[in-house]
Amino acid sequence: MERLLRFQLVNSLINAKIWLSFLLLFFQHNASSENACSQPNYEHGIANLSSLKYDKSFGHFQYANPLAPKAGAMRVPQLGTFDNYNSIIEKGRLAAGYEVTGGLVYDALLEEALDEPVSYYGRLAEGVAIAPNYDWIAFKLRSNATWHDGIPITTADVLFTFEMLKSHGSVAIKTALDALQAVFSFGESEICFVRDVTVEINPTLPFIIGAFSILPKHYWIERDISKTTIDPPLGSGPYRLVEANLGRILRYERVADYWGADLPVNKGRYNFDNVDFDYFKDETVMAEAHRSGEFDVKEEGVSKAWAKQYNFAAVKAGLFKKKLRPLARVEGLWWPIFWNLDHPPLDDIRIREALWLLFDFEWTNRVLFHSFYDPGVSIFQNSPMAHKGLPTKRELELLDPWRDQIPSRVFSEEFKHPDSSGFGANRQNLSRSLELFDQAGWQVVDSVMRNKANGEKFKLDIIGASYYSIRQSTSLLQNLEAIGIEVNASALEVSNWLHRTRTGKFDGSNLRLEPTYMPGLQLRNWFGSAAADKDYGQNWLRLRSPVIDSLIHSAIAAKTEEDLYAATRALDRIIMWNFYLIPLGSQPGFRLVYWDKFGEVADQNLSRVPFIDAWWWDEKKSERLTQALDKLKDQP
Repeated sequence: MERLLRFQLVNSLINAKIWLSFLLLFFQHNASSENACSQPNYEHGIANLSSLKYDKSFGHFQYANPLAPKAGAMRVPQLGTFDNYNSIIEKGRLAAGYEVTGGLVYDALLEEALDEPVSYYGRLAEGVAIAPNYDWIAFKLRSNATWHDGIPITTADVLFTFEMLKSHGSVAIKTALDALQAVFSFGESEICFVRDVTVEINPTLPFIIGAFSILPKHYWIERDISKTTIDPPLGSGPYRLVEANLGRILRYERVADYWGADLPVNKGRYNFDNVDFDYFKDETVMAEAHRSGEFDVKEEGVSKAWAKQYNFAAVKAGLFKKKLRPLARVEGLWWPIFWNLDHPPLDDIRIREALWLLFDFEWTNRVLFHSFYDPGVSIFQNSPMAHKGLPTKRELELLDPWRDQIPSRVFSEEFKHPDSSGFGANRQNLSRSLELFDQAGWQVVDSVMRNKANGEKFKLDIIGASYYSIRQSTSLLQNLEAIGIEVNASALEVSNWLHRTRTGKFDGSNLRLEPTYMPGLQLRNWFGSAAADKDYGQNWLRLRSPVIDSLIHSAIAAKTEEDLYAATRALDRIIMWNFYLIPLGSQPGFRLVYWDKFGEVADQNLSRVPFIDAWWWDEKKSERLTQALDKLKDQP
């Protein structure tokens, strides 16, 4: 679902000459950047608010095996189709492996470590330097980096890539790079990114810049990068595309002479001779293909499938694994319901709390989702940024100046879901909900909830981007109907859903909240007052609060982990105790299902499961699997 929600830029009113002039101004080495990057002190990596785990002499990430054999294949399913290999634009459906960050065919300036909260190490760049207050960021390229055609990767490629990102990238990309004033090369192999000092400091900027795939200027200069393409572009990374059936199959082959194979960030990774992506248009067909061995590994995101589908003979024999992997990342909230605060009476906290009391998480999770989720209680769930217990002394320092604008329970209670047995309506919750409606001026008259002053019916228009987003609201919808509230709940086509959320034509909707360990600007986009009136922002709640703006600023300005955690926990409490959201559930981890023929470094708590880039083919396991499956052929 999330891949369908990417933003598209509408720029038909932009004069081409003005836009070109802007680009020339942006990428020239102008007078205002004259002193930038004059004496860069290069480091092998960067971390946010903490020290790097790996020193300059590190040989490989601990979750990679430098002795892993280079052999075999990894076959991974994809749901949907593809018709484009151009990663820089939002048009078309991008082929797996060509992502603008990550992917298999390109390299980025930096590589993220999966066993640290926010740490990046040099990949294309052998060094990175950051000025105080993030006034500039410098990178020094490795001299041995080459494209797959043997041509060296140079600063011209980096400059070209960021010029294209600024001119043809998505709204999200352009917003992320808004703080840049200029980009220029210096020395033989160095690039300087200069921050616009009139724009607020953005600590995420070095990490954002470092994560983008670098593109070959000499390849794209003769092609139109603003359009989709079905010709696989030139790459530089560990794999190249060797076979494709458009919209159906992709086969990547490991580049035997890959220039970066022995880098510390790559050692022991990219071990498969081939990585295949098979596309399916139906999840049932995909499931049968997995069971029959047509592909190897997938994440199972369907609760019913997780509970009931994996009970065949190979599972019972231990040949097919079904594992819940806890991850060291912020899980956040899984598509919570949020309210449009511009639509009265949803601007009344009593109404929002009354609605919150009508949702039964325990029943929903047990009956509809086979106990698939954990109770969602925090937008930073599964991280130290989440609220816990009562506010700490540091949190109170941030909250006390706003005490008269904050619900009193922020200071006296820990937020949780309403009490429920999970086996039917909770009369106490229902009674309290009706009390709150009454206090807010609404009461049930002849089985209809009406405004006590004018007799108006209470109506709600709830929209979702899929059937599942509406289905998860079943207990709420049933209880709303029981107390006489008229509800129209609709699963819309994605573009229609996105248009209505952007334009405020709804009462309730859903949004996946999955923050990172550097959440500041992301939070501003979700909850900041300035984003409430932006067409392409994501503050679809229309939330405008000086308290929240202040706490978001504290999160962005944090100089230590303690400062960050105090700001996010305080913000978390404010969001939850104002009932802006009905939080529903949160994922407890990564549900992995796979054929047992691979090796991996065990007992690693990582931000994702690196089965494509850090697992390896285990010949003994593969032989055992083949022999055992022959014996199971006649079993159900």
